[in-house]
Amino acid sequence: MWLTKKKIASILLLVILILCISSKAFSANDEFNTTNKDEDVHNLLFAAKNFYDNRKYTRAIETYKEAFDKGVDSIYLFRELAFSYAKINEAELASEYIEKYIEASLDVAFVDHSYFDQISTSKAYRGLTDKYLRTVSLWSIFCMYVGFIGIFMSIVLNLRKNSDKIASLLMSAFVLLHSFFIIHIGLYLMNYEYYIPDIFYMSTSFSFLYGPLIYFYFKRVTLQYNFKKTDIWHLIPTLLLVILLFPIYILPEEEKLKIVVHGERPHFILITVSKLISLSVYGVLVLKIFVTYARNNTLITRVRHNWQRNIVIFCSVYIVSYGTYSLLVIQHIFSGFLFYFQIVSMALLVLYISYTAFVQPSIFGKWKSTKPSFSNTLNKYKNSGLTDSLSLELKEELIFLLDKKKVFKQNDITLHKLSQLLNTTRHNTSQIINEHFGLNFFELMNKYRIDEAKKLLKEERHKNFNIIDVAYEVGFNNKVTFNKSFKKYNQITPSEYLKL
Repeated sequence: MWLTKKKIASILLLVILILCISSKAFSANDEFNTTNKDEDVHNLLFAAKNFYDNRKYTRAIETYKEAFDKGVDSIYLFRELAFSYAKINEAELASEYIEKYIEASLDVAFVDHSYFDQISTSKAYRGLTDKYLRTVSLWSIFCMYVGFIGIFMSIVLNLRKNSDKIASLLMSAFVLLHSFFIIHIGLYLMNYEYYIPDIFYMSTSFSFLYGPLIYFYFKRVTLQYNFKKTDIWHLIPTLLLVILLFPIYILPEEEKLKIVVHGERPHFILITVSKLISLSVYGVLVLKIFVTYARNNTLITRVRHNWQRNIVIFCSVYIVSYGTYSLLVIQHIFSGFLFYFQIVSMALLVLYISYTAFVQPSIFGKWKSTKPSFSNTLNKYKNSGLTDSLSLELKEELIFLLDKKKVFKQNDITLHKLSQLLNTTRHNTSQIINEHFGLNFFELMNKYRIDEAKKLLKEERHKNFNIIDVAYEVGFNNKVTFNKSFKKYNQITPSEYLKL
């Protein structure tokens, strides 16, 4: 063979040698190009710095932008361009690059650099300081004040003696969660999310608890409701929300800061709309309980009735304000009175509960149900021969005797005499009072007497009457019993009532 093994080996060796030399040549060429590029960039940055030091800021800006086109580190250029534009009083452009630098570096304190003193009065720069620097406003002070009052009162509610522990716990949790939310808003208004990123979405996981808490509170104080195992289903939305937000909560602090700086709010619209639905559903349930209870228990004490009514009103206003807030958020409107109205309504709710807990602590005492439980009523009257139609007829007749004839003014009125007026038995009369008014005979008479006494005390022609005269006129036999009954239903004495 004309190609021996020795010749083949020599040829292969030669090819490998040529390839190595070529590769080295190309590598050297690339290195030369890179070196030239690095040198060119270095010269641009050196020239820009020289222009800046010699106060040729416009030339410095042009050179920095040329360097940017060649791929120089953007964070460095954003900073230098911000300084340069500030030197020539181009506040808007300086502010633009300040924000770009902050978004790239996450250094929010950069906005407070002394190099920007020259543009500190400009609208654009002040907008950045308001956005990124710690600040205190009347709104933030109000939020922090209300929030800490709410936390304090939520603790106090659970320290009351002779209170319904379950009802107090539900209401205190309701106040506590609202207080946390309000404090979170206060921290947000003071820009602390940039300095303590871990507070991001701090109170969001509670969003679906407000409705169940107030709902079960009303069930407790009106129906003496005891929790069942099936009630745990009301916590499922909150559990799902925590699962949804858990990946955000476990993020490192720097990642949370990045989310905040870039103005991101993961799942924000979904959570807002879902919360509105939750509040609306439970709001309807609470209103239904209140209306049903008020209709079937017209003789509930005035103070307790007003308390429940006012809570329903405050909650309704908050739901409406949150609905308005949701519409604004969907339309990307994040300012204005309507945007902050939900904060005001929530704060007023917390303040009202706190005020009531302070001046009328008896509101949170043990509430004896004025409505017999359905099962107890069935057991008590299971052998009654009173039909539904006759029961309603006797109820209307009793209301006529109380409202029109005012039989309660007779200080010798008894269950027997009332039964004779109704032309029925004592047992039937007692059943009518228990089932339709939720009271016993003496409670019914005294409640009507107290309501009549309040009218008499306020009427012009009775201003010169002694309190004992009013007590006798409405059917009481002595002043002591009158004062005791009056305070029981109104939380104040007749003398104090006259001063209102």
